[in-house]
Amino acid sequence: MEEPGDAQFDRIDTGDVRVPDAGVLRPRHAATLIIVRTDAAKPRLLMGRRAGGHAFMPDKWVFPGGRVDRGDYRAPSATELSPEVAARLTHEPRHPSPATLARALGLAAIRETFEETGLLLAKSAPSRPAAGAWRPFLAQGALPDLAPLAFVARAITPPYRTRRFDARFFMAPAEALLSLERQPDCGELDEIAWVDFDEAMALDLPNITRFVVAEIGQRLKDAGRPAPFMRFLNGGRKLTYV
Repeated sequence: MEEPGDAQFDRIDTGDVRVPDAGVLRPRHAATLIIVRTDAAKPRLLMGRRAGGHAFMPDKWVFPGGRVDRGDYRAPSATELSPEVAARLTHEPRHPSPATLARALGLAAIRETFEETGLLLAKSAPSRPAAGAWRPFLAQGALPDLAPLAFVARAITPPYRTRRFDARFFMAPAEALLSLERQPDCGELDEIAWVDFDEAMALDLPNITRFVVAEIGQRLKDAGRPAPFMRFLNGGRKLTYV
């Protein structure tokens, strides 16, 4: 299968490197969401710039996302993942409950998108108990909407990094947002913008983000293509598809 764009992935010379013999650092589960608008001449992606003071990827343009929190395993939702997406996400033999993890990954992507951009991927729904980061959804009379999520890529940070994530990348249409208007007092990213593919590729992007931008471009032409899985095995980069 053709690889999307530049397949370079997290080269050792592009970030902080761990001290040799520092021991094993297991990657944390994380999720990222790419929201796509198709209401103009060219498709546009929602991206944000990380603050310069961040220890991880300062000043880089990224998709909203972050690690899975405990609350993501218990949060209510208006819908569930599609069977196809759930099946792709449940190949986790080391996890005691792969289906529960799959749902938590989807919810983490939606929650992080709200926290970083102020946009809710949600549906109007009857009020149900929620706590912590999920209270703003209830304040809008809405619950997270998992059904529109498509699984598009997975990447595990190489072992030589000071922070490691096992990140799953999701995609959803902007029409699934509760509104294009950002909620007040939200937005952890310094700046957000809707950019077309040429504009996105001209930004200061992490290598994996650049890889996923190219993958999204191909996926809009072929929605059924398998999802690339980027990782390191036996000291080398390995690309497979799931």
